[in-house]
Amino acid sequence: MKRIILIATIAIVSPGIQAGDWGKAPVGKAPIEECIDLGGEISAGYMTDYYFKGFRIGEDSAWADVNYTFDGLAVPITVGAWYLNSIRNITGDTDFDHLNLYASANLGTVAGFDVSLSYTHHWFPEADDNNTNFGEIGLQLRRSLGFVDFVAESSYFTDVVSDWYHQVGLEKTIGLTDNVSLVLAGGAGYADRFNYDASGWNHYYLKASLPIQLNCRAVLTPFVGYHFDHSDDLFGFQTIGLFEDKLYSGISLSVSF
Repeated sequence: MKRIILIATIAIVSPGIQAGDWGKAPVGKAPIEECIDLGGEISAGYMTDYYFKGFRIGEDSAWADVNYTFDGLAVPITVGAWYLNSIRNITGDTDFDHLNLYASANLGTVAGFDVSLSYTHHWFPEADDNNTNFGEIGLQLRRSLGFVDFVAESSYFTDVVSDWYHQVGLEKTIGLTDNVSLVLAGGAGYADRFNYDASGWNHYYLKASLPIQLNCRAVLTPFVGYHFDHSDDLFGFQTIGLFEDKLYSGISLSVSF
């Protein structure tokens, strides 16, 4: 009789033993989702030379960015903050920094183009003059041409600058492995009375990036580029270090959450 009771007791508790430790809830068979995207991203990086709208204005620059995308609205809205600090301003020996607060709206596909509209407010906290902030209204376009992607942007600057800047280019992404891609890009920038009383093509560029997917959240991206400057011919004067052809490079790490 005692043997029958013992066998019955083992049969009753056996499912709990197979599911997990005694006294704990059974472990479900569904896989645990480790890479749920909540809409946020944190990035940081370094670049040997900092270019703003085609003008080289900083050296040895470190930067960081944090942003969040709201997907539950009529269109996805991204808001964020970006900060850069250079150890040297190209036109002087002082430190140089640049702070952006921005918001952008992904408007979807319009006439075959992926369209987004943005507003960025620029601050230069360490600048010595009073022209330390201004706004930028931007329009960004992208369209696949099959073999390559066409990209373009137009920016209108408010407050102090009150000028236009345009840029067009081509991009090609080549998958090397499951986790590594090569992104090749090239294009040109057009300054339309941008901070100077002149208009024309101010630079051309080539760039190669190597995004490496470290895991489902993190991407490491080294890059190298070449900047062909045309500003000295455009504006009729030359500032040492500001207007020159230059090979530059950098690396960044972005983590989504």
